[in-house]
Amino acid sequence: MSKTALITGASSGIGYELAKCFARDGTNLVLVARDEAKLGQIASELRSPGLSVKVIVADLARPVAPSEILDATRAANLDVDYLVNNAGFGLGGSFVESDLRTELDMMQVNMVALVHLTRLYLPGMRQRRLGGVLNVASTAAFQPGPLMAIYYATKAFVLSFTEAIAEELRDTGVTATALCPGPTATDFQRRAQIEGSRLVRAKFAVMTAKEVAEIGYRAFLEGKVVVIPGLLNKIGAQSVRISPRALVRRVTRKLQEG
Repeated sequence: MSKTALITGASSGIGYELAKCFARDGTNLVLVARDEAKLGQIASELRSPGLSVKVIVADLARPVAPSEILDATRAANLDVDYLVNNAGFGLGGSFVESDLRTELDMMQVNMVALVHLTRLYLPGMRQRRLGGVLNVASTAAFQPGPLMAIYYATKAFVLSFTEAIAEELRDTGVTATALCPGPTATDFQRRAQIEGSRLVRAKFAVMTAKEVAEIGYRAFLEGKVVVIPGLLNKIGAQSVRISPRALVRRVTRKLQEG
């Protein structure tokens, strides 16, 4: 019996590449994003005989969006077997000078909507004893992030939340995975206004969205709880665990500076 994956932030970047991974293996898709035209193009690209692709236009900065998404899948008589919480964005700059509305929207999208959708779809998976949740976090989850304070904090939340529910779900047939990529070539940097940061300009450390998605997808199917794509990213995530916190903060700030 064919399965269905719901992917947020599916119109570009890692979300789009993950959609291609699921489609390649014959998994039906529910694609969620704000850009209706782009979603339509992707649906046409991925749809094939025996593979259905449903599009849901939603802005996850709106608190009611997760409930509306659930209503839409129920109306279509769809059981979601795989939930991919990929939607998210960042904002660079000093917290005290940042736009508060944007920061609050970021918390809504990166954390609250992710939790809301997970809580809405997990009960069905657990009842069927089948499925999984793939939450896209970041290597930002492993340390505080001066000059991107809220973004780093949201990803720390996503990592902690995912690890916790993964343990709660042990032996239920349902898994939870946190995908923690480092710098990735997507539109994220432009929207976050960090294209000039040292971290982004270090091109040797930047992976493609396709590379990240392929690694994350395989790890998700294997039921891994935390996956960090790329050797440099793995080394970086481990190094902050054994380094003095004051040093970690200062180094991270230097990397975020232009």
